Amino acid sequence: MEIAVQTPGWIGTVLIVFAYFLVSRQYVTAKSRVYQLMNLFGSIGMGIYVFHQKSWPALALQII
Repeated sequence: MEIAVQTPGWIGTVLIVFAYFLVSRQYVTAKSRVYQLMNLFGSIGMGIYVFHQKSWPALALQII
């Protein structure tokens, strides 16, 4: 069960960090669909993990 929760968390983390990298290197813009979708799915993945860990402040951040 633990790996089923950690996997989306790690994928979400990688998506968010990679999206930031792409914007900071100006490969995409902050308004681009790619950037927005990477952040959306990254936040969902991390949200699954922090919900499972009952880390309510981190979950609130992911929702916002």
